[in-house]
Amino acid sequence: MTDRLKDLSDAGVSIWLDDLSRERIETGNLADLVREKHVVGVTTNPTIFAAAIADGERYDEQVAQLVDKGEPVDKVVFELTTEDVRNACDIMAPVHEATPYDGRVSIEVEPDLANDTEGTIASARALWSAVDRPNALIKIPATLEGLPAITTAISEGISVNVTLIFGELRYREVMDAYLTGLEQARDAGRDLSTIHSVASFFVSRVDTEVDKRLEAVGSDVALALRGKAAVANALVAYGAFEEVFGSDRWRDLEAAGANRQRPLWASTGVKNPDYDDTMYVRDLVVAETVNTMPEKTMDAFADHGELLGDVVTGKAGEGQALLDRLTEVGIDFEDVLLVLETEGVDKFKKSWTELVETVSGQMEKARA
Repeated sequence: MTDRLKDLSDAGVSIWLDDLSRERIETGNLADLVREKHVVGVTTNPTIFAAAIADGERYDEQVAQLVDKGEPVDKVVFELTTEDVRNACDIMAPVHEATPYDGRVSIEVEPDLANDTEGTIASARALWSAVDRPNALIKIPATLEGLPAITTAISEGISVNVTLIFGELRYREVMDAYLTGLEQARDAGRDLSTIHSVASFFVSRVDTEVDKRLEAVGSDVALALRGKAAVANALVAYGAFEEVFGSDRWRDLEAAGANRQRPLWASTGVKNPDYDDTMYVRDLVVAETVNTMPEKTMDAFADHGELLGDVVTGKAGEGQALLDRLTEVGIDFEDVLLVLETEGVDKFKKSWTELVETVSGQMEKARA
């Protein structure tokens, strides 16, 4: 039987699971996924944690202990989530030891701080210290206020997953923030080889927003472009990656021991049932990238995904041509990106509220 996920991994794509729960950790499910489905990393977010805490009883004992201590809800959330990430890091440790780029587990800074540089830096430091594992990644949003926080975290030796990237220009700013952080770390005498980063470029949400606008235009030319913007946008982003990490500035850092900031394709679950449910995996295969996917998407690729080789390198021009066609039919793509970032930060904050409310409910049950 064809092992499509192994083939994907052999093509240089790191398969990360976009989910985590204490149940996955304690039942051995996460370890099974590493062994059987070639999973080499994990990403989390507040919505994932809220679902995990609401669905299971595995958090009850720790919640009760923290309630007995009189801890406030924010502290309880912090303790529950860092505990899961720490334990997941331990499960992923053998992967990390074999391939330091991988075996990574991500945890987000408090979303309410997305527009607060200093608050984000403080949250990143607190999470890094609490998880206390070299294979953790602290997720920092690619907002304008997040960019200097990325630089500071990297300069201090904190490995970072930059999240909520939607467009090429902001992605270039993210890469600059990373390189600036590395330069500051180098000048401070830090070992650059221990600092890692990925840049999470969101995919499916682009098609969702663009398709809605194309359908409003309604012409045959416009409708023919549905389902194509997200991959085109990612191809343009990868072209920027090739440029920046082929520069003299990067080569100087690489000579000092620095690691590339790999592109991570995020939001790769297909939202439109009319589209191939593996398209955001199949159409973004290129070595030295990460694809973080829900287990449903992983299973779909294992079952019927196609591997067409490297379909990304050198394709930035094709991607830009498609984006230009969007402009020709009346789609303001810059406005699309602005809407997506604004909505992304809003969803980011709402998911935090959802997590806090879920944990508050568990704390009430513990008090009863």
